[in-house]
Amino acid sequence: MTAAANAAGTATSAEPVEWVSCRQCRSLVYGKRLSRSLRVCPDCGYHGRVSARQRLDQLLDPGTVTLLDLPVHSADPLEFTDSKPYPARLADARRKTGLAEAVLCASGSIEGNPLVVAVMDFDFMGGSLGGAVGELITLAGETALERGVPLLIATASGGARMQEGAVALMQMAKTSAMLGRLDEAGLLTITLVTDPTFGGVAASFATLSDVIIAEPGARLGFAGRRVIEQTIKQTLPPDFQTAEFLLDNGLIDMIRPRQELRPTLARLLSMGTPVPRDHAVPAGEPGEPGAGVAAGAAAGGATGGEPWQVVKRARDLNRPTTADYFGLLLDDFEELRGDRLGADCPAIVGGLGRLAGIPVMVMGHQKGHTAAQLAARNFGMPTPAGYRKSARLMRLAAKLGIPIISLIDTPGAYPGKEAEQHGQAIAIAENIRLMASLPVPVVSVVTGEGGSGGALALGVANHVLICANAVYSVISPEGCAAILWNDPAAAPRAAEALRVTSAELLPLGIVDRIVPEPDGGTQADDVTAGQYLRAALLDSLRALLPLEETRLIADRRARFRAFGAGH
Repeated sequence: MTAAANAAGTATSAEPVEWVSCRQCRSLVYGKRLSRSLRVCPDCGYHGRVSARQRLDQLLDPGTVTLLDLPVHSADPLEFTDSKPYPARLADARRKTGLAEAVLCASGSIEGNPLVVAVMDFDFMGGSLGGAVGELITLAGETALERGVPLLIATASGGARMQEGAVALMQMAKTSAMLGRLDEAGLLTITLVTDPTFGGVAASFATLSDVIIAEPGARLGFAGRRVIEQTIKQTLPPDFQTAEFLLDNGLIDMIRPRQELRPTLARLLSMGTPVPRDHAVPAGEPGEPGAGVAAGAAAGGATGGEPWQVVKRARDLNRPTTADYFGLLLDDFEELRGDRLGADCPAIVGGLGRLAGIPVMVMGHQKGHTAAQLAARNFGMPTPAGYRKSARLMRLAAKLGIPIISLIDTPGAYPGKEAEQHGQAIAIAENIRLMASLPVPVVSVVTGEGGSGGALALGVANHVLICANAVYSVISPEGCAAILWNDPAAAPRAAEALRVTSAELLPLGIVDRIVPEPDGGTQADDVTAGQYLRAALLDSLRALLPLEETRLIADRRARFRAFGAGH
């Protein structure tokens, strides 16, 4: 029996390896078992390196892989020689990998969804970015543009190719500009980060995609650990630049084990498609609660009572959260995380989903049902990172041409010192301006508390709905009482004066429709509550989807322009 050096080695040898030693846990794994597990160690989960051809076979539907016939010109602009001439190094890499360059480009499909794929191979000179690699990546993107299909890039690179000098550096600009063209065309772009991805690749096309997925433990960064530690003389944490570190810091959207990549990519591809204006929106199912409820009607479930009692019902911790509603409303959902600026706020959740077959971007404030959940979600009070994350998702929805649904349930934006240091007011203001100009249908629903600007930052919509026992106000009743009467105990009086309930907001035009609740409120029957909300959302989409982009924007601006105008 033989043993390979480690499980990260690419299986390119003509002689099959019977036993392989895992690079991480050092256990011996039978070669065929390792192949069946997609070269993931069955003992510790370490994701070993795979070749570009293996990656294509793992990701694309069988029988659909077609290598793109793209020209490859690996030049030697500097006539570079270190221990051997650059052309000799290229020749060695070609013999080792069987590839012409460090990237392999193909077309195919994933669960029937067509796309173009560019896969980097680390075994070809460390996956370094040179002129030919940049050209092939760009040509792959231009092929996706020509065919009108999404682009997937699987990265594996140590950085720019030094042997080509500044020519290699310029590939960062070329590939980035190509992704900009795909943005303008409204085509979904996805990066799959594999270990490692550094330097010029990380600082260009790898991190510019709409969605960034990483394999567990994959490292991504501009400068490597050794360079950083030697330069700044600091000891870095063990998980530095790993996928887990990146996710916690809002720099990637998700981590997926290799076995889950195909279904995850399939869901993203199917949900990231534009919605035609003539798309048939289904009505609520016959007999379904809420089906056919007229817009503007309070309908059953709009409870009366004292405003302060409604406030307490709106705050009930048993009411469905935003995440609960996602599970009740959506056929599919993939959460997208991070503001791509260094943080991920748990008080706002969002991502791509499908409502009655319609691709949608959903987002909302997230509280919780227990003390631990509330603490973990910052009591539903977003930081600036939360609003910047939602802004990123809204821009993506606008690019893809899909409707936006936002669920509002927050006592207000987080008022802490760090939030102010990171521009809380600016983040809220930018969201409000952005929402006013989005060229896609926007529907917002106040499901619980609608507190101040923290709520409005997700509420500049074509249709603004409110659940019967929800509230919406410029300030909390307690805050109003403390300011005006210097007595927080006067909150019930303030709630009445502020006219915060759904029944009081509807005549003011603040909301367009009241979504009825089941007897006892949404907390008593979340399934029925979800059916009511689903029917209301479908009614709104049915009215909004046929409208031209200019009409959507004009109507939304006119809706908010009218407040305080005296008519």
